[in-house]
Amino acid sequence: MAKDINVGGGGEYATKDYQDPPPAPLVDAEELTQWSFYRAIIAEFIATLLFLYITVLTVIGYKSQTDPAKNSDECGGVGILGIAWAFGGMIFVLVYCTAGISGGHINPAVTFGLFLARKVTLVRAVMYMVAQSLGAICGCALVKAFQKNYYVKYGGGANELSTGYSTGTGLAAEIIGTFVLVYTVFSATDPKRNARDSHVPVLAPLPIGFAVFMVHLATIPITGTGINPARSFGATVIYGKDKAWDDQWIFWVGPFIGATIAAFYHQYILRAGAVKALGSFRSSA
Repeated sequence: MAKDINVGGGGEYATKDYQDPPPAPLVDAEELTQWSFYRAIIAEFIATLLFLYITVLTVIGYKSQTDPAKNSDECGGVGILGIAWAFGGMIFVLVYCTAGISGGHINPAVTFGLFLARKVTLVRAVMYMVAQSLGAICGCALVKAFQKNYYVKYGGGANELSTGYSTGTGLAAEIIGTFVLVYTVFSATDPKRNARDSHVPVLAPLPIGFAVFMVHLATIPITGTGINPARSFGATVIYGKDKAWDDQWIFWVGPFIGATIAAFYHQYILRAGAVKALGSFRSSA
């Protein structure tokens, strides 16, 4: 089997056993004329709508089932474990359904990380983020339309920093949680692994969903777990309370920082992007 490119000083290059896709241009005017571009945007909108609809309903249902005024059993309902499964399970399902159409981002932080790694163009990244945010708003609006009284009473699934935790702790939780997710996305979709292990593309949604599940288990008590700015923004827009808006910046800044670190770590350290660039520069010099 052929080996990776050797960039270590000798300047001898072996044939790759895989092919990296070319970096996406910053702006690609041609994609604006293609139906596949708009189909992908629609897919991101619908996927995020469904994601918020199912998960926010799960959160509200759990709070309703454990409301002391209605039920004395504090251990009733699906619990934090069930909420984490709802978020992770929906990501698994929706990534599986949309990966071949839009890439299955369903998260502005994922889109941002892939943009930094030059996997998508700037125009596609911006349009995906807009579609994801609008989808999240519509998904939460559906929940409120069906269960208006419960939606307002039980917090609307909006992310807020929990009592007893500092802003720094909440921000760190969002940064680390998003790093885990975006790092998993990069690893699960790595063309090098896809070429060597034929089962990897089929199973890619599974580790991504599990990453969401595990992060929720760890950070629900701290921030309610954002790691997805569209998810936090959509719930806050429909819920509309001051506390949720005051904390909203945490759920944008934290995930974008986490996505940036994950993109840099995977592309320039694990995939040795910096070393390859240096080797190419030395060779041309």
